[in-house]
Amino acid sequence: MSLEKFNIRNSILILIVIAAAATRFLHLDSFTSWFNFTPIGAIAMFGGVYYADKLKAYFIPFITLLASDLILNYTVYYHIDGKFDAAVWTYISFMLMVTVGRYMKRVSVLSVVAGSFACVFIHWIVSDISVVMMEGSMYPRTFNGYLLALWNAIPWERNLLVSTLAYSAVMFGGFEYAKAKFPSLRYAPGAGLQHA
Repeated sequence: MSLEKFNIRNSILILIVIAAAATRFLHLDSFTSWFNFTPIGAIAMFGGVYYADKLKAYFIPFITLLASDLILNYTVYYHIDGKFDAAVWTYISFMLMVTVGRYMKRVSVLSVVAGSFACVFIHWIVSDISVVMMEGSMYPRTFNGYLLALWNAIPWERNLLVSTLAYSAVMFGGFEYAKAKFPSLRYAPGAGLQHA
């Protein structure tokens, strides 16, 4: 594959990731019960699927999430508190969601739906560790406290599942459609089934 085609494909992939992340800035004040309706699961899985280079697969979605978190904290919540103990577990879950995408052998409705469920499950069990472990938590630092946190997180994870399915449909469907229309977006021979 020529360098020109490689750059076009990667530029489109990055643009899709940034566009999805930008939707995090939509104010849904009247829909507070949908607070966790976010593209992060779809972004992680998308990066894992379409980048052959491990560094790109993890770095591009991670830096996009980190940048959007910093912008949200500064512009919407009006503070950056510097406490990253809770965020660490969220970022670990995010990196594991990228790994889900890395293990997808091909893009199909079934694989994307299964990957979406896997991503949300990972987010649920990993990110809730922070809820129990952070200072001043409403949950006791015990296994029962962790189970209670998991139980109480179900509505939020439902929102993440719905958003991961919706964003994945748009992101994966859009890129697969674009690949069918524009041969320059297809992967290089020998580079793997789906990866750039």
